Amino acid sequence: MPRPGLSVLRGVRRALGTAARIYLTGCALLLGWAIMTASDESMAAVVPLFATAPSSVVLLFLLPEADTTFLLSILLGALVNAMIIGWCARALRRGSTPDTAS
Repeated sequence: MPRPGLSVLRGVRRALGTAARIYLTGCALLLGWAIMTASDESMAAVVPLFATAPSSVVLLFLLPEADTTFLLSILLGALVNAMIIGWCARALRRGSTPDTAS
C-alpha cells in the first residue's frame, strides 16, 4: 500500500513541469536579489511581488497581518502561479486528446 505522502509528492512533481520549474527558479532568484538589495528606501521588494502577481497580490490582502505576510504571499503566489503554468503546459501539450490520469 503506497503512503499518502508519496502520492502527494508525485502529484506536485507532475503538476510542476519544466516551464513551471523555470518560473519558480526565476522567482527565487528575484526574491534573493530583492532581499540582498533591499533597504529602507528601496522598492526592490516590489519586483518579486509583481513577478508573482496576481496570486501574491490577492494573498497579500487575504493573509493575516504579520511580519512574514509579504514574504509568505510571494512564496505562495509563486507556487500557485507555477501550478497554473504546469496545468497550461500540460493542456497545450495534450492538445485534443483527453487526460486519462485525472
